[in-house]
Amino acid sequence: MKIKLMTFNTQHCLNFITQQIDYDVMANAIKACDADIVALNEIYDEGPADIFENQTKILAQKAGYKYYYFARAILFGGENPYGNAILSRYPITSLETVSIPEPAIHQYDGYYEDRCLLKATLEIGDKELSVYVIHVGLNPDEAQNAISEILRKPTPENLVIMGDFNLTPDDALIKKMGKHFFDAAQLFDKEKLTYPSDAPEMKIDYIFTSKNIKVLSADVPEIIASDHRPHIAEISL
Repeated sequence: MKIKLMTFNTQHCLNFITQQIDYDVMANAIKACDADIVALNEIYDEGPADIFENQTKILAQKAGYKYYYFARAILFGGENPYGNAILSRYPITSLETVSIPEPAIHQYDGYYEDRCLLKATLEIGDKELSVYVIHVGLNPDEAQNAISEILRKPTPENLVIMGDFNLTPDDALIKKMGKHFFDAAQLFDKEKLTYPSDAPEMKIDYIFTSKNIKVLSADVPEIIASDHRPHIAEISL
């Protein structure tokens, strides 16, 4: 069975060109990629601030997905939810939001933020597929915490890991991921970058799979919707 995957940092559905919240442009980008399973980063959920709406549900309805889930990483101002999400054409049979707190001692001067790892199990025919959605922090110690959480044993047999890692392919932590999982970008016919979307300078978005899953193709469509371009891949389960 062929399954199409997509990872997309939406920057809370902010249109990169107009700098306004734009659900239609984000939903159209998702529909253009025609993925069965979509990982979303930088998503808002319902909160007291006007712009904090249930963006996961809005995008699911506009893009045509029956199953969806929002995983909260933080509350902006102590009240407004922000995190990762998943959209799926397949039933979701289990869900878990794993908190990845910022390091207690900051080793760097950069911006720190609590993160989360969304863990979902999907029912695909007579098989199960586990999907992890992650948005890795900007600082090396945050990134180390996130990768350690992803690699925590036991890991599921059929596993896909998607998201914005904020790390380039030459980073030691990405190479570490490559020792355990298959990086779909290995199938690119040339270098394909994801950020910023109008004139990409780096690849920081990834789709990894457990090595028993066959990856058939991978691409970065030249879509300017958010500040990141989406990354897609097709697998055989």
